[in-house]
Amino acid sequence: MKQDSPAVLAVEHIERFEDEADIHALAEAATAAVLDGGGFGWVKPPKASLVEQYYRGVLLVPEIDLIVGRMDGVVNGAVQLRRPSRNNEAQAFAASIEHHFVAPYARGHGLARLLLLKAEERARALGFQVLNLEVRASQTGAISLYEAHGFIHWGTHPAYARLKGAVVQGYFYHKPLQK
Repeated sequence: MKQDSPAVLAVEHIERFEDEADIHALAEAATAAVLDGGGFGWVKPPKASLVEQYYRGVLLVPEIDLIVGRMDGVVNGAVQLRRPSRNNEAQAFAASIEHHFVAPYARGHGLARLLLLKAEERARALGFQVLNLEVRASQTGAISLYEAHGFIHWGTHPAYARLKGAVVQGYFYHKPLQK
């Protein structure tokens, strides 16, 4: 009996979409993540064209680095590394991880971990001393990943978001990057 080959995983910081298939795959993956409840602000997914427009806009923001994760060559997840705006001198030492997700059909292969590591590597290379993130309290898989990689839970927001009419908690994390 033939065994399936392990998935080929790759992550990369992108500055433009070289192939239209990538933006379509990213929009599909984001939509699937929203439908599965991991929707980085969206409760129900907008039309694919709006998701694509959103990601094209992300690439235009100088303070955001978009990192995509591929499984077998297809974009199946992403994370954004947000740097503070140039006028925010007081917080210039800290970056944030935002909108970290993997499509439900691509989970369980380690892509979320690779995206996190790439964002962290990029933050270090840019000289940041602290990496911040926030997550809904119900996202236990993400929380386990962040805590396993040294993120420290420092606070809880009791009314972080409203989902399906219910108010849910959110957790705040930080990780020192430089010694």
